[in-house]
This record gives sequence, C-alpha cells and structure tokens, in this order.
Amino acid sequence: MAALVGGAALGAPFAVLLDAIIAEAKKVRAFKSLFKNLASTMESLIPIAKEIDSMYDKLDLQKKELKDLIDTIGRAQKLVRECSQIWWFDIYSKSRYSSKIKKIDQDFLRFLQINIQLLIFENLLKTMCSMKSVHEKIDRMRSGGNQFTDLCSAPEPERVAVGLNRPLMELKEKLFDDGTSAVVVSAPPGCGKTTLVTKLCHDEQVKGKFEKIFFIVVSKTPNVRLIVQKLLRHNGYEVPPLVNKQEAIFVLKKLLKLIGENSSMLVVLDDVWVGAESLLDAFAVESPNYKILVTSRSEFPSFGPTYSLEPLKDEDAKTLLINWAGKPNFSFSSEFEDLLQKILKRCNGFPLAIEVVGSSLKGKSLSSWKGLAEKWAKGDKIVNTPHPKVLECFQPSIDALGTALKDCFLDMGSFLEDQKIRASTICDLWVELYRRGEYDALANLEDLSSQNLLKLVTLGRNGHEDGFFNEYMVTQHDILRKLAIHNSELEEIPERKRLNLEIQDDTFPDWCLDLSQPFKARLLSICTDDSFSSEWVDMDFPEVEALVLNISTLNYGLPGFIAKMEKLKLLTVTNHGFFPAEVSNFSCFRSLPNLRRIRLEKASISLLDVTQLRLPSLEKLSMVMCDFGEVYYELEIDISGSLPRLREIDIDYCIDLDELPFWICKVVSLKKLSISNCNKLATLPEAMSNLRNLEVLRLRSCIYLSELPESITGLGNLSYLDVCDCIGLRRLPLQIGGMQKLKKISMTKCGRCELPDSIRDLENLEVKCDEETEVMWERFKPVMRNLTVHVEECKHSLNWLKNL
Repeated sequence: MAALVGGAALGAPFAVLLDAIIAEAKKVRAFKSLFKNLASTMESLIPIAKEIDSMYDKLDLQKKELKDLIDTIGRAQKLVRECSQIWWFDIYSKSRYSSKIKKIDQDFLRFLQINIQLLIFENLLKTMCSMKSVHEKIDRMRSGGNQFTDLCSAPEPERVAVGLNRPLMELKEKLFDDGTSAVVVSAPPGCGKTTLVTKLCHDEQVKGKFEKIFFIVVSKTPNVRLIVQKLLRHNGYEVPPLVNKQEAIFVLKKLLKLIGENSSMLVVLDDVWVGAESLLDAFAVESPNYKILVTSRSEFPSFGPTYSLEPLKDEDAKTLLINWAGKPNFSFSSEFEDLLQKILKRCNGFPLAIEVVGSSLKGKSLSSWKGLAEKWAKGDKIVNTPHPKVLECFQPSIDALGTALKDCFLDMGSFLEDQKIRASTICDLWVELYRRGEYDALANLEDLSSQNLLKLVTLGRNGHEDGFFNEYMVTQHDILRKLAIHNSELEEIPERKRLNLEIQDDTFPDWCLDLSQPFKARLLSICTDDSFSSEWVDMDFPEVEALVLNISTLNYGLPGFIAKMEKLKLLTVTNHGFFPAEVSNFSCFRSLPNLRRIRLEKASISLLDVTQLRLPSLEKLSMVMCDFGEVYYELEIDISGSLPRLREIDIDYCIDLDELPFWICKVVSLKKLSISNCNKLATLPEAMSNLRNLEVLRLRSCIYLSELPESITGLGNLSYLDVCDCIGLRRLPLQIGGMQKLKKISMTKCGRCELPDSIRDLENLEVKCDEETEVMWERFKPVMRNLTVHVEECKHSLNWLKNL
C-alpha cells in the first residue's frame, strides 16, 4: 500500500488509492466508528476520482494540480497503517489518534463541500479532451463558415468616424508599448469609445501585430459564464455548461493561456462598469504577446493606464453635424452658422448626440432649426442620472417626436442593453399595445432609425413580405435606452405605464414587496440573472397588456402571477444564456382570455405543452432557436378546441426539428406557416393539405428539404410560397399549376430545383430569385405572358448571432 501512495504523484489512479485505503480502514478494530465515517467520506470521492483519472489518462497529464488531495490520501494511508498497530484498550494512543482521524475526515469533507474545484477539473478536462479530439472537425466547420464560430469578432464600425485619427494613433502607441499589458479607454457615454476601438481592431497595423483579436461586450451586469462559453465556441471548442462563475473564470484562464502559447492576442472588453473588477482580473493572465483593451465610463488605475477620449473639437463637431443634417432648406448663411453654434454648444462635442440631432434636422426648415435651438435653451435639467449632461443633449430630440413615435421609443427601454433584438419581437409588441398593422410597426422602427434613436440592420435581402421581419435586427445605444427608461419613470411606480423589474441574485426591489395596491403598468419587463431560482414574489399587475421576460438561467419557471393578468395580449420570453433554457409552468397563462401572441426565444419546451394551453384568442405563436425534444407526431390532439383562432406559426432556427408535428396540420384556422433555418427538417407531412385556409407557406433556408409533398397542391388559398435558400430542393410539386391563387414564389438559391410543366398554368405569377435560378424560368417566359421575374442578389448575414 505504501507503494501505491508513493506512486500517486507519478500517476497512480486516485480511485485505486482510495479503494485500497478504504479496505484497510475497515479492518482497524480500535477505531471502528471513526474509520467507518472516514471510509464513507472517501467512498463519496470515488466517482469524481474515477472521472478525473479517466480524463488524465486520455490527456496524458500529470496530477500536480491535485497535490493537496494526493497529500491528504498519503496522510490517510499512513494514519490507517499506524492505527492498525494500536490495541483497543490503549486509551492514551486512541485519544491521540482520534483527533488525527477526525482531521483527515474533515480534510476530505472539505474537498467534497467545495467540490466545485473537482467539478472545475472535471468539466475543464472534458473540454480539453474535446479540444484534442475535434481539431479536424473544427477545421471543417471553419472552412464551411459555421455561423457560431464568429461570436467574438470585432464588429465593423457603424458610425461615421470624424475626429478619431489622432485618438487612434495615440491609442495604438499606448497599446504597442512593450511595458503595457492593458489600456483603459475612458470617456462619458456617447463619446465614441466603441467606435474608436472597433476602428482600431480593423486597423492593418493592429491586425498585423495580433493574430487573434477578440471583441467582448461586457455591459452593466456581465454574465461571465456566457462570455466564456462564447469564447470557447468562437475558438472552435465544445462548450460545457459551466457550473458557476468560479468555474467559468478557471476555464477562461486556461483557455487564454492555451491560445496565448501559440498566438499573439488582443482582447477588447467593451463597456465595462464599476464593479466588474473581478472580471478584469480574470482576463489578466500571464502570457507573451497578450494585451487587453478596455472601454469604460470609469477608470481602473490598478488594472492599466487610462487613455481619456475627449469630446470632439469644434471643427470636427461641426463637420459631423453637417454630415448628418445635410444641406438645409434655407440659404441664410449667417443665421445658419449661428444656429449651428447654438446646437453644437448644447451637444458638448458628444458624437452620438450630434448624430441624433443632425438626423432629426435633416431636410427640415429654418423654423425647425430655430425651434430645436429654443427648446434646448428652455430645456429642464435631467437630474438623478449618472451622466445628466449627456442625457440633456438628447431630450429635445425626444420631445420633438410625435406622441405615437415617442411611445415606441420609450418602449425600447424594456429590452436589455447591448443586445441585438429581432425586429419581429418589437413589431409584435407594438401591434398588440397600439393595435396597429405590422407594416406600421416596421415603419415606426424605420422612423426611429432614420433619427439615429436606434439602429435597424438588415441581415441580407429585404425579407419583409407578408409581415415577415426576421431578416431585421435592432440595436440601441445604452445611453438612449437609459433616456427611454428615464422618461418612463417620471411618475410614481404604481402609476407608471411601463415598469422595468430587475432581479439580481434572487433579490427583488423593495417596491415589489409593497402589495398594498396593484400596479397600473401596461408594459412590464422583467430581467433575471443566471442565478435566478424562479422563486417569485406574488404581485398584482391587472392592467398589463404586454409582458417581456429577459432570462439567463438553464431552468426558468414562469411567474404564477401571470394567471391574474386578464388583459395580457402578448408574452415574449427571450433567453440570453448560451444554452436553451427549460421553461416550465406554462399552466400559469392557460385560458387567459385576451392573450394573442406568444414568443419564445432559445427555450427548451414541449410542443405538447403548447397545444394543451386552451387559449381562445391566441393568433400567433413564434418559436426561435428552441429545442423541442419529443414532438409526439402521432398523438391525437383537439387543436381546434384548444387554439381555435391560431392564424400564424413562426418557427426559426429550431435546429432539432426534423419533422413537422402532425397537430400543426390540424390547425385549420392557420393562414401563415413560416419555418426557416431549420436545418434538420427533411420532409413535410402529406396531411398539410388540411390547412385549407393557408395563404403563406415559408420554408426558407431549410437546406435538407429535398421536395414538397404533392398534397400541398390542395392548398386552394395559398398565394405565396417562399423556398429561398432551400439548396437541397430538387423539384416543386408536379401539379403546382393547379394552385390558381398562387401569385408569388420566392426561390433564391434554388438553382437545382426542377420546375414542372404545369407551372405554366399559373397566371400573373411573380417570381423572386437569383441569376442562377432565373435561367430555369427562361423557357416559360414565351408561354407565360404575365410572368414577372425579379433577380435579387444578397448576402445573408449571421452577425446577429454574436450576441446570442
């Protein structure tokens, strides 16, 4: 046995060592009770010890990291051997050794009680095993442009870079200094910190110096586990769940050292707030040719030297304002110059303020320019905010919005900062809150975007036919979000139309605990962090019409007080964690009389749960990046009784969906069925012919779909068929010509799809496609006089996935 322990440091299995000690301990009669407890403790360690042994064997690593455990095992072996020589009646020796046995037991228990360290090793080693075994697979993924390996790349600068040449040069000098490992770029919000560092990341000198450049948005409440998971996936490694923050930091340090051994590296941590010092420390690892660049509203002198980004100089500020405002509709040069100076004085050189003001003045008359200057001169101060001077710059532009558009701007405060939001999520919200059409909602987004109060980004082609807005993403600067929240908080909490509830570490704000009166909010946003236990406080929101839930945990129970929201029209659940969250307690909104739209993003759900909700008013069901598990294809479901008014189903990026659930084919009320980016979907059921009211069928980017069932020719009301990017599609149904109401087909990137002869029977057909697909339509043009073929050539961007 001594040989076994002596070999521990040389690689002997932990489990074998523990088994041997346990067997010997059970033979010692003088300390039977104490050694029984010790043996029990060591037995608890064996499963984890076996896992560690297995991983070390695969990786051929030394066990130096577990020196403390090895030492404890060695002391236990020595103690058992010595105690085996003591007689049961030797009271003095028994007293002396009893304390030693208890100490060993406590040391083992400490390992179990803080076995997070063992779990760290276990998960880390699993990750490292994956690193070692999937290199070829990773190379294939990268060469194929896998969408998830670009999560931490520096974005392209979105803003016009005026006045940044000198700061860029000075920042590079600091960064290239061999004696500097970290630099903090500090300035108030809206000064262009992010624009500067993104411009730096794309600078040729910087790219020449650093082989690896990682760009990470931190924000006010950083999710460390999510940051590390994105870094792992970005670098092509399989992603472990990561038990908690401590494990994430441990894996992060190992990952950075692993990358730094072979590459020069720059990590940009954007938008770091006071209180995130532990995160900065986690990134500060000793590695050659490794630099960290931080942007923050604060300084972190203990972390690294500060580069203070100053507001724009007068001439640069004027250039930027004219760039955004354009040429005015009046020609009084002296008066124009005077107005410019008044406006610029109020903007204080903040680029974001200048952009917003300039956009709001573009194409406006002299009176509009004068009116804005007068409003600013009389404007009230914004107090009790971190940066009142900055917010003051924007307030006149918000006040100038019409009532309807201002309401839409204020609603944007309900979404998390520094996130890409699907335009369809926001449009659903406005449709239900203000009873407007979907195109009106999109027009509001475009109006706010035209005034630089948010950014509306298209992912490629303008895919907004028939209210499909999944091709658009929305972002908003956090200072504009703060302004929206500020304007929503001018009334007392119970009286507000919009409420934001943030729950950190299971701690609710004090106002939630005052149940003396109900709240009058129409829009409620609840944000929970990745440690939330789903232990809810009972609250009463009888006026809520729209509920926005921002979640981060792997398991999330919906709040029971939803059952009392009888006016609720819209529920949207957006998971900001890395893995799909298992969402439960759907029964809380069963039978809500006015619930019209449910939207679930990155959730793990059972489609069977959805069908049992019995929602008499539900019109639209959207599921994005969801996991469904078993979908019960053959189960008989009374869908017409449970969801009698369901008009639209939208399924997007649900990668485990390999077959359409049969119950969907029984939703005879359905008018729009959209299934996009579901790569495993290979076939559609023949029973789709039951959808006699279906007007729009979208099967976009379902790459393994090889054919459409012949039965869909029985969809007598279908007017629009979208099969764009279905690159595996080999043919359209033979009798498609019988679908006389079919007026539009979108089939970009379907160059291998066979067109049947019957298609010539379709009158007034409009086709959207690419150049390759257009060739197939040439033979039909002479016999289809009213055929219109539009050629579109767009790149489909997946950059929005960086923030998932």
